[in-house]
Amino acid sequence: MSAPVPSAWTPVRRRRFLIFVVALVSFLFCFGVPWELPPSLRDAGLSALSRANIAHLAKSKSQSPPEPKVDEIFGLLHLVTEDVERVLDDVKGLDPTQAINMTVYAGDEKLDWSKTIKKLNKKYPVVVVSKSYCPYSKRAKKLLETYHIQPPPKVIEVDLRTDSDIIKAILGRLTNRYTFPNIIVRGQSIGGSDDLQTLHAQRQLAKILEKAGAVLRDDGSGK
Repeated sequence: MSAPVPSAWTPVRRRRFLIFVVALVSFLFCFGVPWELPPSLRDAGLSALSRANIAHLAKSKSQSPPEPKVDEIFGLLHLVTEDVERVLDDVKGLDPTQAINMTVYAGDEKLDWSKTIKKLNKKYPVVVVSKSYCPYSKRAKKLLETYHIQPPPKVIEVDLRTDSDIIKAILGRLTNRYTFPNIIVRGQSIGGSDDLQTLHAQRQLAKILEKAGAVLRDDGSGK
């Protein structure tokens, strides 16, 4: 009796063959064979779907649209110019030396920051962050008064706020100026009292204020 002939399809070879077949089918499905939705789904208005479309939809859903970039200075200006005073010293874990989320400045409000910035620039084109007892602040405010600006500069006496140290730290970080007064024109610091006097002497201050949208009833000469 002759010995049985061994089969060419050993378990190892069979397993390798199955792996090859699965890999080949997967490759053809992904790269070589176009596919379509069944007619029932195409009739439902989904015929535009494809592998590329599905991948794009999956990617777009996984990525939230980026939030518009807003300068933090406008968040601070919104907070300090509100009719009802809100302070930052009751915000837990707030580090004024680091960038602060705009929701902190908005509080309970749901703000459209683009509209809020336009409103701030129109209502308060000039903001003076001052200390009520500071001679330099008084000097700057007195000079601005000679221009009879409309709308009048919004003066924030920071020393009268309970969060004065926090405001000082934030303002210093944002404007690179840690002393008072700090004159903000449309979100940009133009300096303190000495800077204001220099701009006035060079006849540049009126131009800056008018460019910011302020109306001047005088040129600051006092004449």
